[in-house]
Amino acid sequence: MSVHDVLLLNANYEPLNVCNLRRAVTLIMLGKAELIEEAPKGLSTSSGSLTAPSVVKMRYHVRRPMPELRLSRHSVLARDNYTCQYCGSKRDLTIDHVVPRWCGGPHTWDNLVACCRKCNLKKGDKTPPQANMKLKRRPKRPHYVPYLSLPKYLRAMQREEWAFYLPVFNEFSLVVN
Repeated sequence: MSVHDVLLLNANYEPLNVCNLRRAVTLIMLGKAELIEEAPKGLSTSSGSLTAPSVVKMRYHVRRPMPELRLSRHSVLARDNYTCQYCGSKRDLTIDHVVPRWCGGPHTWDNLVACCRKCNLKKGDKTPPQANMKLKRRPKRPHYVPYLSLPKYLRAMQREEWAFYLPVFNEFSLVVN
């Protein structure tokens, strides 16, 4: 998440998206959005300087269908805080099926974890007990984060000025800080 990213809120203050600075300024200039929080640094323009937005709110309600949290490599890594669930390493990560596919292990939230290559090679096609390995925590499907993807949500929670506007999910309280 870049310093130039802006949190975009719906008219009811529900997080809609994270957009770039140019898009946010355009929405404000067109009168479609209003500035809620300023960024610490301003913008230099040819006609002077402007206040740079950090959080903007749409002036009208944007109706969107409730999206589904998709199972993807990035979502699994974000859920596990980009940490190997066997050794705690944050380097050279991949995805591991806790119960291997050949043993009937499904390709689901409850069976996928972030895993470093070293642990993945050590575990091989075995279950964790067979490989004499232990998971740091049991994998489970996270609750849905409205409109923001899980990786975006976790990065957004690290921005102090945005945290007030984002819903809090207790299952990520250990991950965020």
